[in-house]
Amino acid sequence: MAAVETCGIGAGGTGFMAAATSKNNVTGFQRKGPRAGGTDSSGSRLVSIAGTRPSVRNGQLLVSTGLPALDQLLGGGLAVGTVLLIEEDKYNIYSPLLFKYFLAEGIISRHTLLVASAKEDPADILQELPAPFLDDNCKKEFDEDTCNHKTPEPNIEMKIAWRYQLLPKMEAGPVSSSRFGHYYDVSKRIPQELLEASKWHGFFLPEKLSLSLKVEHCSLTHGYLKLLNFIQSIIYEEGFDGSNPQKKQKNILRIGIQNLGSPLWGDDICCTENCNNSHSLTKFLYVLRGLLRTSLSACVITVPSHLIQNKAVIARVTNLSDTVVGLESFIGSEKETNPLYKDYHGLIHIRQIPRLNNLTCDVSDVKDLGFKLKRKQFTIEVRENSYIFVHSLEVNSIFFLTLIKFLKHCFMLIIFKFFWCNRMLFFRLLFLFFILMIYH
Repeated sequence: MAAVETCGIGAGGTGFMAAATSKNNVTGFQRKGPRAGGTDSSGSRLVSIAGTRPSVRNGQLLVSTGLPALDQLLGGGLAVGTVLLIEEDKYNIYSPLLFKYFLAEGIISRHTLLVASAKEDPADILQELPAPFLDDNCKKEFDEDTCNHKTPEPNIEMKIAWRYQLLPKMEAGPVSSSRFGHYYDVSKRIPQELLEASKWHGFFLPEKLSLSLKVEHCSLTHGYLKLLNFIQSIIYEEGFDGSNPQKKQKNILRIGIQNLGSPLWGDDICCTENCNNSHSLTKFLYVLRGLLRTSLSACVITVPSHLIQNKAVIARVTNLSDTVVGLESFIGSEKETNPLYKDYHGLIHIRQIPRLNNLTCDVSDVKDLGFKLKRKQFTIEVRENSYIFVHSLEVNSIFFLTLIKFLKHCFMLIIFKFFWCNRMLFFRLLFLFFILMIYH
């Protein structure tokens, strides 16, 4: 609600300045309808949708990705009407977790889900969703790793100004189901009653394909075409596009597509560099973005980018996505034994952040991010110790090089004093030989 008040004050200030400037001169820039602080403001209409909040930067409606740390890196959350592309890690271990976090957040927020996969049955994917932390009892389990480090102190309240005591505390743990974004326990499965109360649609490609179906010639593969028709029908029939207004309270459609671009979808971009259907995936994303832009929906797609042979295809897929996040696992790589990465299981790369209604995209300022999978949680952290470690190595190397040069010069002075002062030719030649050997 603090974000709404901030937006309302900004909008109200703009309206006040416009009224002050147009007091004497009648212009066409006049406010129509109530002010932003009223009950019918656009900010309140955005907040009326459960599980959403307006962006503080541009007022765009946001939904949570299911991972609060990732929401902060993306500017507050995933914008409605956009595509989040997740580049899968090499062994596809950690990217399914982000995919399930997004779906689990939709279950808790009572959003409609659309799960599409060519590998797993959507019903089986929903059964493996993590359980949410919702109450104070779970919060104790969430903080069990840090409670042992707290030192016992007497119950003495800090004497601070009264206006600071009224400010809300920063939330470091789980929140209730009415808040934006939740924390999840990967060691437990989501309760069955929550799944039964949710509304979801499944698209399992092997069930949709039929040998007797006549396929018309199209630039898209048959799997992509069937999926686009399925998404379009759900958006139009349930009124997510706004053409057929929903009778009940407005809701969000969360679309999750798993392993898009893999050979299971009938695409051969992962098989050869010069494939026949190199533009099939890019055309699918182009049409999908058009559907999302005109509907109350958000989409998360996982793509095995490490298997795509043609780098130009990867560049086009990135440009057609709004937000791109890459996962790099340390399993089987040299970084697994590197002391710089001993506290992490991999790196997360924020490749692209959307700048809506613009031709360019933003790039995250935070580059050095690591993730680790704990017993109950998947966490994202800024690797601050890496800079300190590298900086200390550089300082130590400079110190040792300077020390070696100093010792070398001291040794040369000792040799010069001992041999050159002697007038014998043999010692002088021996002295020159030592000089050549040292500086060689």
